[in-house]
Amino acid sequence: MREKTLAISLGDIRGIGPEITLKALVHELSLKDGWRYIVYGDLDFLRNLNEKLCLGCSLESSQITVRDTAGAAEFQEPALRAVSWLKGAAAACMANEADAMVTAPVNKEEIILAGYHHFTGQTEYLSELARTQDTAMMLMGQADGGGPWLRIVLATTHVRVSALAKMLSVERVERAIRRAADACRLLRIPRSRIGVSAFNPHAGEGGKMGDEEQRLILPAIEICRKSGIEAEGPIPADAILRQAWKGEFDVIVSMYHDQALPALKMVAFDTGINWTLGLPFIRVSPDHGTAFNIAGRGIASPRSMICAIEQAKLLCKKD
Repeated sequence: MREKTLAISLGDIRGIGPEITLKALVHELSLKDGWRYIVYGDLDFLRNLNEKLCLGCSLESSQITVRDTAGAAEFQEPALRAVSWLKGAAAACMANEADAMVTAPVNKEEIILAGYHHFTGQTEYLSELARTQDTAMMLMGQADGGGPWLRIVLATTHVRVSALAKMLSVERVERAIRRAADACRLLRIPRSRIGVSAFNPHAGEGGKMGDEEQRLILPAIEICRKSGIEAEGPIPADAILRQAWKGEFDVIVSMYHDQALPALKMVAFDTGINWTLGLPFIRVSPDHGTAFNIAGRGIASPRSMICAIEQAKLLCKKD
């Protein structure tokens, strides 16, 4: 029986991904918990960065293997290398070489400019690789010093605001609610209270400020309730976030990315993580970007990366 193994894709090497990965690995190796790590990235780059920033990561440890899956044609294109490493880590999970994967941040714009014209995010790309459309993003975090968790499942992911109304559907909302319920079970949350956000301000004012609540959201809630899911809504977005923070809901379902994530980043910027629900393997990531402006300076915080790794390990224990 092989050791428990975590695959880590390095992300865009021009960003803070390599730095936070090395810092996180120093922390994880100190735990001596028997986990092994396969890092999909550039070994020479990691060695040089480790030495330059005096990070003290033992890349020669028997617990760490570095694999570079990027071909020669991609050598000069960091964005394409990031995609190759992402694909490599996912392949390891699908081949049962790894128990879970954690992904360092990539830059979507650079990937699109490099030729992946339909790339909208790592979540969507991994869904395509796994050949499933039944995924949802859960963003979760806890404020410094403890307190309640804020957990948010998105009905739509990386969609431009002008297209949101057309993208929303009963099926999307229902899927998000069901995935939220599944997540509660995996996290062993006893009651699984799910609050469902409205789409329009003031929940549409009874249809006077939009009818998505009556046409799309309420029918999805009713379908889920009939199957035994404890879902409540639609609740105005400006109210539901405080209700969740006070502990009235275990998870909230939000209709779009920027409807709820500002609240999460306000209370848990350094510890927020992204868990992709519905994949045939566990994928977690830190909830921040590449931060090109501070890359290579040794000041990037690894806390979100550490939280992502710890959550991935915890989910493996709950399988």
